Amino acid sequence: MRAELRRAREEDIAQIEALLIAERLPANGLVEYLDSFFVLSEADKVVGCAGLECYGEAALLRSVVVAPERRRRDDGRRLVDTALAEAQRRGVRRAYLFTMHASLFFGRMGFREVSLEEFEEAVRASRQYEAVSQIPGLREQVRAMALELGGSAGQRLTSSRRI
Repeated sequence: MRAELRRAREEDIAQIEALLIAERLPANGLVEYLDSFFVLSEADKVVGCAGLECYGEAALLRSVVVAPERRRRDDGRRLVDTALAEAQRRGVRRAYLFTMHASLFFGRMGFREVSLEEFEEAVRASRQYEAVSQIPGLREQVRAMALELGGSAGQRLTSSRRI
């Protein structure tokens, strides 16, 4: 069964938080950025989510999670494609993200690994960037990635570097 992909609503917050916490991802800022979150819903149950924090021409793609029972069904790609389309609609030209376990997935979507220093100044104001840059143990566990968005399909970048 194909899950419905839609914008997140206030009544989804508790389920989104549960998905994020189950994967040990930060749920902070969810309410603040709810208008740029998307969910996959199946029979009134949120089974996936992805969000954006937009900072002018740059954005942080965050909180990309698909419930374990829904993985390997193309749901993650659907969520990321939808979030990136929204980013482009808002005038974003570059998307950044942090990942602990999904660098191969994001790499297949065109993201490349970058150093923290390559993040645009505006995105450095995000809570996630601050946490990664200031907590040494966390910095060693995550990979930072970026994607140039251009035209309708985005420019696929290739390169690989750990932070």
